[in-house]
Amino acid sequence: MIHSMTAYGRGELKAEWGTAAWEIRSVNQRYLETYLRLPEQLRGLEPVLRERLRQRLTRGKVEVSLRFELAQQSSTLQMNEAFAQQLVDKANQLHSMAGIGQIQLVDLLKWPGVLESAEQDMDQVSKDLLAKFNEVIDEFLAARGREGDALEGMIQQRLDAITEQAAFVRGRMPEVMAWQRQRLTDKLSEFKDSLDPARIEQEMILLAQKQDVAEELDRLDAHVAETKKVLKKGGACGRRLDFMMQEFNREANTLASKSINADITAAAVELKVLIEQMREQIQNIE
Repeated sequence: MIHSMTAYGRGELKAEWGTAAWEIRSVNQRYLETYLRLPEQLRGLEPVLRERLRQRLTRGKVEVSLRFELAQQSSTLQMNEAFAQQLVDKANQLHSMAGIGQIQLVDLLKWPGVLESAEQDMDQVSKDLLAKFNEVIDEFLAARGREGDALEGMIQQRLDAITEQAAFVRGRMPEVMAWQRQRLTDKLSEFKDSLDPARIEQEMILLAQKQDVAEELDRLDAHVAETKKVLKKGGACGRRLDFMMQEFNREANTLASKSINADITAAAVELKVLIEQMREQIQNIE
């Protein structure tokens, strides 16, 4: 299976600690580039997220964002009784030693550490968020795969059309070559008495060789077969396919330069259109 570099994935999470929503989106890029937007208190997740993306992706500009909101915490305060008892004992000891001052309960409650509010377990929050991230990236990759299937279908259609154009040119070439030979023969007929027949035949052969496109047509067929092979193999094949488009263009340009017939020229132009359509879509393949 091939994968597109253009995709989107989203997932929401609700838990006792609050709510969160992951979003992953990507567009085509020559290499893998990741951009993360996380709340400040969750910056520690960045290395883990980057590594997970690197393990699953090879190309694309990938943006990951997290919307995160903690649930309203209970206003109930908890007293650290053991710590408070130590403070009372020390205050009474000082009173006995100095004989002055009485402990004030309000002052005792203000002492740091006596009253505590329940803190959120951020380790559990991080664990839940990472588990949800795995689900979202699975959905994201599935979307990439579906888009890749669509791209593959489009490319296969263009490859079949290229095969048809190559077959058309191959079928027309004998007629075109015969027409060109007769055309030159007619032009030279008035000079046949003053020209060497052997030399004329030699020039005819050289001209036919220059206009022969059998090699270009064979290469087009080979490129079609190789491209289909790459598509069938799947994986990260975008760079390989992009190289194949350069090879296709080379043969199409040579075919156009050798054309001496309107039908062959039209076929060469159609080939270049089909190749460009494939090239534009291949830019989105991982």
